[in-house]
Amino acid sequence: MMLRWAMAVCLCGLLVGCGYSPEGVYDDRYRTVAVPIFENRTFWERMQFDLTEAVVKELEQRTPYTVAPSGVADTILQGSITRVEQRRLSRRQEGGVPDEMELTITVDFEWIDLRSGETIRERRGFEAVGRYAPTRPAGERFESGQHAAVQQLARDIVSTMRADW
Repeated sequence: MMLRWAMAVCLCGLLVGCGYSPEGVYDDRYRTVAVPIFENRTFWERMQFDLTEAVVKELEQRTPYTVAPSGVADTILQGSITRVEQRRLSRRQEGGVPDEMELTITVDFEWIDLRSGETIRERRGFEAVGRYAPTRPAGERFESGQHAAVQQLARDIVSTMRADW
């Protein structure tokens, strides 16, 4: 009898669900976000365009916010790439060429309520890492590591936009 009761309760729980929705974790006071192209304070060209595009896609896919122009949006997410560093993780014994490389991209960003001028979120020295293997058999290019780091940064930046619990 107790087993049937426990199974019925579990079944009801499964049918009802927990009511989780990704929209519930984002602040509903805001509806739109402007995302100007990130500033690039490094000599690495075009990285700011890739990061901005990745952030916009993450916002559109994972949040209830609509990306809008600055003159229309109620918030703005702006930032700058402050540092890009490469380092060798390993090298081949024959010839000493790099076998695996790591690329670290560092950004500063802030999310601002354009109606009040208040900073909603701000991060300095926010980093993400991408790895790539430039030698054969993988023969990956620098762009592989850059892409991985940019995608991780975009995911992490958008994750900071969740509401405080």
